[in-house]
Amino acid sequence: MDLLTQKRVLISSAGEDIYLFTLCNANGTEVCITNYGAIITAFRIRMRNGSVNDIVLGFDDVESYFSPAYLSAYPYLGAVIGRYGNRIGHGIFTLDGKTYELARNNANDHLHGGLEGFDKKIWRLTGSGSTPHAWVELSYSSPDGEEGYPGTLHTTIRFELNAANELSYAFTSTCDAPTIVNLTHHSYFNLNGGRGTVADYKLQIGASHWLQQNDNFVTTGRLLPVADTPLDFRTPHRVGEHWDPEHGYDQSFVLDEAVAVPAAVESEESGIRLEVYTTEPVVHLYTARWLGPLTGKGGQVYGSSSALCLETQKHPNAINVPHFPNTILRPGETYHTRTTYRVLEMPEK
Repeated sequence: MDLLTQKRVLISSAGEDIYLFTLCNANGTEVCITNYGAIITAFRIRMRNGSVNDIVLGFDDVESYFSPAYLSAYPYLGAVIGRYGNRIGHGIFTLDGKTYELARNNANDHLHGGLEGFDKKIWRLTGSGSTPHAWVELSYSSPDGEEGYPGTLHTTIRFELNAANELSYAFTSTCDAPTIVNLTHHSYFNLNGGRGTVADYKLQIGASHWLQQNDNFVTTGRLLPVADTPLDFRTPHRVGEHWDPEHGYDQSFVLDEAVAVPAAVESEESGIRLEVYTTEPVVHLYTARWLGPLTGKGGQVYGSSSALCLETQKHPNAINVPHFPNTILRPGETYHTRTTYRVLEMPEK
């Protein structure tokens, strides 16, 4: 069987080729990725009984990611987020004594790289193969001044799917002038093939603390304990057990050091368990409060709580919080992160 296939599906208005890559393994797992926004459009798991379960939200065709209905709502379905994920307060920061103003695209703040972030770029294919398993590598060079950021940033993302049903993505970035970087991926996981909500999923996050936010979801710099709050997922329990169903979750958790499994979510209905491993210090939990109604794959209507995101990243707004870990990248340095999604089919009860 072919572990990697490539198909041109569109030509952009600028004449650029848009491809759909399909990574496969011997288990029948398939992951579809397009070079538009490095979007993961599908993550299909073949179950023991022969059925197939697609565990990420998205569309049946790449054209739909350009539709007015989608662009007007724009929930970043399955896309790469950059140059800086999450929010930067007031869209402003100072680096080496110079103040930079970024695009303000979320109230008065900067969100997920701005109006035209990495999620809306056509990435260049720089490599692909099937040894020792299926992989594809895409690259994008963000010019100096794009969305207000200083310096040209060269980024590659490499996706790999192995025989253990592990989908990994690794970012590598370099720059020609000091800048800030915080890259992540925004897949929406629904372990029941896009049906229903995540309220009954069992979730575990290995974090003793979370990052306080203001009313606009901008990190304030305070690190708060999760103990005795609805944010305590150190022991697995139902997503909807303690939440406010109207608002759900939209918080950043600082992962404990040396935790065996940084994050995991499972559905009793489908029997699927998703484990998340990462080199990053933070995972942002988002239960899709602002999603939809949006018609996706197979006519499924996605709405609030239809999925959850586990966005691995560095500390949000870190450039404006002096005691947060550094997110500055300088010439001669290399930014590198890796995240792995491991999918398991749980034993039948």
